[in-house]
Amino acid sequence: MAANTNELNALAAKALDFISEGAVVGLGTGRAATVFLHVLGEKVRAGFPIRGVPTSLESERLACELGIPLTSLDEVDSIDVDVDGADEADPAGNLIKGYGGALLREKIVAAASRRVVILVGEEKLVPVLGSRGVLPVEVIPFGKGACARQLTSLGLNPRPRMREGQLMLTDNGNHILDCDTPTISQPEQLEAAIRAIPGVVGTGLFLGMNPTVLIGSSAGVIVRGPVG
Repeated sequence: MAANTNELNALAAKALDFISEGAVVGLGTGRAATVFLHVLGEKVRAGFPIRGVPTSLESERLACELGIPLTSLDEVDSIDVDVDGADEADPAGNLIKGYGGALLREKIVAAASRRVVILVGEEKLVPVLGSRGVLPVEVIPFGKGACARQLTSLGLNPRPRMREGQLMLTDNGNHILDCDTPTISQPEQLEAAIRAIPGVVGTGLFLGMNPTVLIGSSAGVIVRGPVG
């Protein structure tokens, strides 16, 4: 069962504990990140100074509506805290992201961040990555067919993501191939193999980032990973 509104609000409130005055904050994309943006915006309007780096045009639009000041990776050397959701999280803190279509910008922001805080419901916890059966891969339009053939040769079953009957375009002007995948026993090797395909610009595998994972449950927020 997906996290309910009360659980998401509790996750968003807990995420604020990791943000200091004057921090540069990565603003994620998706349902959990949207709830966090509303909670953060309320605190900003009360006088809490931060600057945000959005991971999508949608989160940029919402941040502007909520009065959250924005900056960019052209203007700052690093991000203090990145707050985002995930589609899968394994016990080691490795993630699959990208069901919302913002995987490339999300990965750039996460990699530039000193701390990554991930907000998930219990339904996103998996024993092994790939348990939900989908791995998004972002590819340039020119290489879509060639990338799909090479992904097929890796044992994946790629299909272009559609939106309203049209090929979906990411904020970067690219396409997403959603790959049917079994559980991924060696995610680092799979990441390397996919990234070696010319035309691939990013995958939904977020590995080795050591995030703090906040888990919403009926018993409250469970914290997994570094807290200091």
